[in-house]
Order: sequence, then structure tokens, then C-alpha cells
Amino acid sequence: MAADPVLEVVVTSAAEAVAAVAGGADRLEVATDMHADGMTPELAEFLRVRQSVDVPLRVMLRDHGGFRAADADRLRDTARALRAAGADAFVLGFLTSDGAVDPVAMDTVLSGVAGCRWTFHRAMDHAADRAAVRAVLGALPGLDTVLTAGSATGVADGMHVLLSEPPVLAPAVRVMAGGGLLPRHVPALRAHGVHAFHLGTSVRHGGWDTPIDPAAVRRWRDLLDTAPEEPRSHAL
Repeated sequence: MAADPVLEVVVTSAAEAVAAVAGGADRLEVATDMHADGMTPELAEFLRVRQSVDVPLRVMLRDHGGFRAADADRLRDTARALRAAGADAFVLGFLTSDGAVDPVAMDTVLSGVAGCRWTFHRAMDHAADRAAVRAVLGALPGLDTVLTAGSATGVADGMHVLLSEPPVLAPAVRVMAGGGLLPRHVPALRAHGVHAFHLGTSVRHGGWDTPIDPAAVRRWRDLLDTAPEEPRSHAL
């Protein structure tokens, strides 16, 4: 039997969090500065979001180094502060200059969230060798989600990649599709075994500078809740 679909929405404020949950989001990614692909939010904003909704939250751990960590030690310390304030799940992912998973940055930041669940974000789509990244990620503690579009330019260009890769990296690590996701992509992804979906601008009418529309979230909720085809089996 196919797993129940998970709908995750990116939010940057408590007001957006309330709107996303009103539309049917299962969980939220909390971030700021989405024009820079998402950075770590201020502690005060995380607390406002946490006090506004009761769905699971995943907090972005990313600085202006992009997919390379500019200051991994500072990110680790920030993660510890967020965790002390009630954050228990995170989003992160760092690459070296040659596009491999950065073991030093990853170990440093993960040391601040030991025991927490986390998502490896779209650094996967900017890696030099996706298969090598998948092999490394499957062994990292706490990882349960890999967010990917299959391509650095989004799901429209990456669908063939998403449909060629198993939707699991390990028994407890599953793929979440996101990055320019459109409703027309969902049936094939569901049939392939992908059951988690990540939304950003598609639930806003005018890009990141406009508020989340609960009705748009609800349309995605209804789409995902439509019974999918039975997914094919995939070897781990």
C-alpha cells in the first residue's frame, strides 16, 4: 500500500505558517531570505512560528556560503540555540568546491543537532555525482528526507532523473520532490513511489514577496490526497 502523502510548505513568518496549515500543510520548512534560496531564520521568528502552529517544523541551517558553509562553527552554534528553543528537526546540506558532500561541514553542523531528524536539501541537485552523494547520505545519522528536483534548474528538467532513481536511499530515508514542482508532475512521481512534496512559490501568487494563499495549498492537498496508482517496488 502506498504511504500517505506528505505536504511540506516553506514559510518565512508566523503569518505564512498559519496560512499554510490552514490550507492543509503537514509540516513546514522555516527559513528566511528565499531570494538567496533560503537561510537560517532568526531565533525570534522561529519562536513566533512555533507558537502559531502545531505541525512539525524543519528549520533551515544555511548561511551565505550557499551550498558551501561559510562558517560551519557558527551554524552549529546557531543550531544548538534553535534546538534549545524547541526546534527538533532541521534542513541542511553542504558541498565541497568540487561538488562532493563536505564531510567537515556536515559533521560540524550535525554535531549541533545530534539525535534530531533532518533533511538534506537541494545541494543534491548541485552535486557533481548524484550517485556518490546518495551513497554517502544513506549512512548519516538522523537523516530521513532528501529534498531534490532532479536538476539544479527544477523538477521540469529533472523529472527523468527523479523517475530513474529509487525513491528511497535507505529504509528510513526517502526522497521529497520539490523545486519548481507543478501539479502535472505529481501523478508520475506518486506512481514511482515518491510520497513527499515540497512547495514554495507555487502556493504564492506573485513569488516569494507575496503571502501564502491557503486556497492554493488546499488545491495541492486535494491533489495529493487523490488515490495514486500502486507504486512499483524498488530495491534499496
